[in-house]
Amino acid sequence: MSNRSSLNLTSREIEASFKEGVYAEKFPPILTIAQAAELLQIPVGTLRDWRSHGLLDDCCTKTGKHIRFHRDRFMKLIFNDGLRAD
Repeated sequence: MSNRSSLNLTSREIEASFKEGVYAEKFPPILTIAQAAELLQIPVGTLRDWRSHGLLDDCCTKTGKHIRFHRDRFMKLIFNDGLRAD
């Protein structure tokens, strides 16, 4: 499963998107699964499905019952690397 994006964001562009303002407050560096879903405007279930297929291994971790996403890695994966099973 490969969904490569033609939009490639630099680290600087990703950081600038969340540096200040409403996005900085709404989407902190470490996201809950609900925040990550809201950021992409997709259902939480979609993220759970992608995670269960190993597509988000580089940007999320499970701590106890909670899944957390590293926002900048998540954005890089979605917009630069694309979703793919390794």
